[in-house]
Amino acid sequence: MIRYGSVPPLAIGFFSLYTSGVRILSWNVNGIRAVEKRGFAAWLAQESPDILCLQETKARPEQLSGDLTVPRNNAGEPYYAYWASAKKAGYSGVAIYSRVKPAEVKPLGLKEFDDEGRVLLAEFPDFTLISAYFPNSQEGGARLPYKLDFCAAMMELCNSLVRGKRHFVLCGDYNIAHTPIDLARPRENEGNAGYLPEERAWMDSFIQAGHIDIFRHFHPGETGHYSWWSYRAASRARNVGWRIDYHCVDRDFVPRVKAALIRPDVEGSDHCPVEIELTEK
Repeated sequence: MIRYGSVPPLAIGFFSLYTSGVRILSWNVNGIRAVEKRGFAAWLAQESPDILCLQETKARPEQLSGDLTVPRNNAGEPYYAYWASAKKAGYSGVAIYSRVKPAEVKPLGLKEFDDEGRVLLAEFPDFTLISAYFPNSQEGGARLPYKLDFCAAMMELCNSLVRGKRHFVLCGDYNIAHTPIDLARPRENEGNAGYLPEERAWMDSFIQAGHIDIFRHFHPGETGHYSWWSYRAASRARNVGWRIDYHCVDRDFVPRVKAALIRPDVEGSDHCPVEIELTEK
């Protein structure tokens, strides 16, 4: 399920590599082989994030080119690459690219979700990074029970990390627009997947548990910020979208976050990347 990058370990602390902070990007690529054809490797090299979390990779590592299994930054340095792939071919899947080797990388440990390649956890000295692809509840809520079970597992994971005095960064495609300002047409989407009352109520409970939607922390009440657009009706050009991709952190980690951005300038998928920058301690 997990493939490790074929590069030597770095015997150096995570934050000691950087002087201007650590940039963590998250992007649902809607098929990594498809986005490769649209210039993904060149974009990654130019962008050179410190960590890139990917969702909906839709591939196993053995199906991928070397540009994807051992990607490189703009200095030609290789990333460590980790994968969790679904048993079903061409479906779901997450990955993590990191300039620094984590102490450990593992799946969630729950078969019903690991079989769909939905979660990777990477342990860094100062926090646990979680790349997650939340299920789509589908038309008529066909997979809503599965979605809510996954949400409950994410809640327990994050709560358990906090109880254990560990910080976390939970990034990925949540497939939930939390509030009316998180999608362009809330009234028209009442009852649609991703904006169901049960999904939004879970987000309420997640925030009430003390976890922070860090983009909203920096951009409270702002409208027009979206991370996904339908391919239909020129939705992206008209910015008729949804904000369903997030970075969330525990409350005590908020001072370590310097900025939170959405990157609609980056194309190649129906989603765009979302980004945070961490400061040093």
